[in-house]
Amino acid sequence: MSTDITRRRAIKALGLAGATGLAGCSSGGDSTDTSGGGGSGGSDTVRAAFVYNSEVGDQGWSWAHDQGRQAVADEYDWLETGHTEAVAPADSRTVFEQYVQDGYDIVFGNTFGYMDTMVSVAEENPDTLFEHCAGYQTSENLGRYFGRMYQARYLSGIAAGMLTEADSLGYVAALPIAEVVRGINAFTLGARSVNPEATTKVRWTNTWYDPPTEQEAANALIDQGVDVMAQHQDSAAAVQAAADADIWATGYDAPMLEQGGDNYVTSPIWNWEEFYGPTLEAVRDGSWESDFYFEGLDSGIIGLSEWGPEVPDDVKSSVEETYSAIESGDTDVWADSKFADADDATLFQDMGSYVEGVEGSVPE
Repeated sequence: MSTDITRRRAIKALGLAGATGLAGCSSGGDSTDTSGGGGSGGSDTVRAAFVYNSEVGDQGWSWAHDQGRQAVADEYDWLETGHTEAVAPADSRTVFEQYVQDGYDIVFGNTFGYMDTMVSVAEENPDTLFEHCAGYQTSENLGRYFGRMYQARYLSGIAAGMLTEADSLGYVAALPIAEVVRGINAFTLGARSVNPEATTKVRWTNTWYDPPTEQEAANALIDQGVDVMAQHQDSAAAVQAAADADIWATGYDAPMLEQGGDNYVTSPIWNWEEFYGPTLEAVRDGSWESDFYFEGLDSGIIGLSEWGPEVPDDVKSSVEETYSAIESGDTDVWADSKFADADDATLFQDMGSYVEGVEGSVPE
């Protein structure tokens, strides 16, 4: 079933982690083609660049994207890839332009903060294709992509709602943008679908990656009595803090069993190769078009990692049953919530308030 598929992907990802390349390296096919042209007319070879906002490391957001890059580089002998790590949004123009000058057909930017710069660079370089992750804008040669991670968040929330004894859940959150608020809301709705008394406390770090700050936020939540921890961060610091305090924890982006130990529940994870593969095939055969990719569990772009060793069977069964129901379209995460009638534009870019069960309000 689907959870087994995502578990296999997680195991495959763990096996690839040790092969992560150095910043700026290339891998994949043997192409020496340096012509631009964006692949719009089809090509025997494709050169694809990936730009990450943080170091790849062995976990986290950029790690997950790089697992996708490695997977497609291994699969396609006609593909050459390059990647650059730890590129701050303020420095991204130089990196994007260098890849254009080097003749890459398509450039992927993996963070929200690249949006305005990528829009500008795409306009100035109409013969190169661009794809921006998490952004709101498209143009003739600029697409955008994300996934319905809120579905996996909802599933992890079901587990949290069944596991909590205090009916108090913690959530270490990065930045108060729609992407993060969407995850908090879905997690809480999942928890309250099985435990109406469950509530979620949120601590904001205002950064994507800062392990000491993340740990401090997690410890503050633990001091407030939460007994299940969730997070939207690029490190496993919150999971580690939960393990140290002997409470349950869910991770994000990558399997985090090593940090969570017996207290680990699961992690909502990305399988970016499910998007990168078809997109690069379209570049090669000349059928690429600018659009907005926003798929969910049924596409394989998102899923859950393996279960922690102490998660009870009834929790697993409940989550797996709902997993199948969401995948088939029988269950809607937002049904019976304030966002029940929201369209994709609202869900993706305009969600700025909490659902019932989340304490406090979204910072301005």
